Amino acid sequence: MFSEVIGGRDLPPCGRVCHRVGVCAGSIRFMGNVMNAKHLRETLRGLADPAIAEHSQRFFKTGKGEYGEGDRFLGIRVPVLRREARRHLGISIAQLLRLLRSRYHEERLCALLIMVLKYQRGSEEERAAIYQHYLENTDCINNWDLVDSSAHSILGAHLKDRERGILYRLARSESLWERRIAIMATLHFIKNREYGDTLKLSHMLLEDSHDLIHKAVGWMLREVGNRAPRVERAFLNSHYRQMPRTMLRYAIEKFPEKERKAYLNGRL
Repeated sequence: MFSEVIGGRDLPPCGRVCHRVGVCAGSIRFMGNVMNAKHLRETLRGLADPAIAEHSQRFFKTGKGEYGEGDRFLGIRVPVLRREARRHLGISIAQLLRLLRSRYHEERLCALLIMVLKYQRGSEEERAAIYQHYLENTDCINNWDLVDSSAHSILGAHLKDRERGILYRLARSESLWERRIAIMATLHFIKNREYGDTLKLSHMLLEDSHDLIHKAVGWMLREVGNRAPRVERAFLNSHYRQMPRTMLRYAIEKFPEKERKAYLNGRL
């Protein structure tokens, strides 16, 4: 058996180990098999494409002062990463967390995709551990695709029948990614026709300054509307004048043209 303690001496390139909402990674001992991340890392490096990497550097805004500043890419398409995630399900959680601290975006994404699969197939104890590890490593879940591919499947799924205060603490975070995690986690609730937390968090984030939060909130409101049009419209009718333009555009994207223009022009 393989065991490892994550302590403060080996800080990840992507950020801190200790999480601000009160869970300390140094307090947990991970147990798993001897399998490590080396083979998966070597496989991903072999799939790297410099042309795709160059495009991704621009697409994910990695320049100075941009939201993805300093992120590095190998150049691997998401379907390929999903395939490799399925092929490497046997990798231990301890080794996945090493991969999640990689400087390469695709290695972090692949680690998260495997964590999602492990959560879906795991026991209650295993799911609880994955949920906790996820919260401990939000500093490494530091771009919108990393959040969107994992938050609803791990946080949202785990909180379906549990107390959800953690989402409100994340929504008040100074971290852009923690705030996005909070609203994106509610996609799991929306799919189960539970809309209350999405609406409450959307209200909390109405005055958020970041475009990526505007897009995420608008998207989740649109998902509510796909299932419960009256619920979305009731929220919009109360708040559309306060909503950032991008948030409103995302929320009403599928509305009839005449109604969409009425919202955009403030004529309701």
